[in-house]
Amino acid sequence: MGFSIAAPVGPIGVLCMQRTLAQGRVVGIVSGLGAACADLIYGLIAGLGLTMVSQFILSQQSWIQLIGGVFLFYLGLKILSAKATPINGTPQKGNLSSAFFTTFLQTLTNPMTILSFAAIFAGLGIVNTHTSSISSITLIVGIFCGSAAWWIFLTTTVSMMSRRMNQQHMVMINVISGIIICLFGMFSLIRLMIG
Repeated sequence: MGFSIAAPVGPIGVLCMQRTLAQGRVVGIVSGLGAACADLIYGLIAGLGLTMVSQFILSQQSWIQLIGGVFLFYLGLKILSAKATPINGTPQKGNLSSAFFTTFLQTLTNPMTILSFAAIFAGLGIVNTHTSSISSITLIVGIFCGSAAWWIFLTTTVSMMSRRMNQQHMVMINVISGIIICLFGMFSLIRLMIG
């Protein structure tokens, strides 16, 4: 389940690929693990049936979507204005914590994640008051492992492709990634205004 929820390439996927190419595989993996930890939290909420928490998150969906959209737009602009770094450059000190927390917060500001988990749990008949805590925790840890496996697979694949790229490719990738992430942010804000 974690693999299937993480796998569709959205703004976090684009961001992880861009970071892998610009700053190296380790930064890409750490970025993906930030998203996997957010998936773990939402899986915990959905899997343990913490309805009070999930209802609060859903009741604040507009604010969360606004923050997420603005944050995505900011990240897109930051990537657009960044100079292309050398391929497989050494990450600077502090990049790893920043990489982790930006994707962690961005994934948390997507209330659709908890709805995805809740829908999958309900569809598979997993949400059950008679399910033991150990079974629920095992399932939730499995979700984290599946999500983490996806990010490791994605960043490793992108890292292998980076060997064929030069500085011009990196400039183009930064521009394309920045535009895509800005568009995701704009789409989120437009959807908020329309809906």
